[in-house]
Amino acid sequence: MKRASTAYLLTCAVLGVAGGLLLAPANWLSTALYASVPFFSVAIAGLWLLPAIIALRLIQRPGAGLLVGVISGLVLAPFSGYGFSTVATNVWWAFFAEIGFLIVGYRFWTIWQHYAGAVVVGVAYPILARQSFDLDSYPVGIQIAFFALTFASCVAATAIGIGIAAALRRAGVGAAARRRPRSVASQTAQ
Repeated sequence: MKRASTAYLLTCAVLGVAGGLLLAPANWLSTALYASVPFFSVAIAGLWLLPAIIALRLIQRPGAGLLVGVISGLVLAPFSGYGFSTVATNVWWAFFAEIGFLIVGYRFWTIWQHYAGAVVVGVAYPILARQSFDLDSYPVGIQIAFFALTFASCVAATAIGIGIAAALRRAGVGAAARRRPRSVASQTAQ
């Protein structure tokens, strides 16, 4: 992408604001669950993937997920109780939504690339959060359940995000911001 169009930036901004507003109550719920029943807080972990997945599926342009992650983090920061570290959290989750496309240089956009990102984060998050949740102090069966719950949350959120993006596309949202194949773009320029 040589330059970002206004339509692209505005579409990402709208998706980012909507994502931040969605994550505000989820953030407080997750904090409350972590304080009382920590394992169940990962049941909603996949929600942090939603804004980036919707943006990537709808717009199909490099960096859309990360940009939406930054914007949703900025919107969420004043409401989260964690301040601007929320931006880093949202970008971290958005990176995993984007990774399936980044690996192939953004040459193609399939549904399975979204699920690949969900699988990677569904496995990576429990490993990286192992100490925070003190997983080593639990029996292996509980640890497996923790991984399964995180994995299921990420895959379910991915399916929901793909569905929302499809509905938005059918409604005509983001058409001007969407990536167009070179042949169509060159025909339009003539």
